[in-house]
Amino acid sequence: MEIKVRREELGFSQEDLAGQTELGRPYISLLEVGKKQPTISVLYRIAVGLGLTFGEFADRVERRYKKEAKRRRAAAKA
Repeated sequence: MEIKVRREELGFSQEDLAGQTELGRPYISLLEVGKKQPTISVLYRIAVGLGLTFGEFADRVERRYKKEAKRRRAAAKA
């Protein structure tokens, strides 16, 4: 999810990101929909391709998961 969000923030197509990371466009697509689990080295390449450090990318992912967890807890209480 975060890959697609950042990619779209930058105005990149999947093809653009694939070129930046030297990964295939179909693989980028599968990552974005959660059908592939990347290795740490692939995540690093993606972070750099998205103009982020690995730490910045990880922070964005963590914030998104915390936000989603909070939303789910609130919905469960309602």
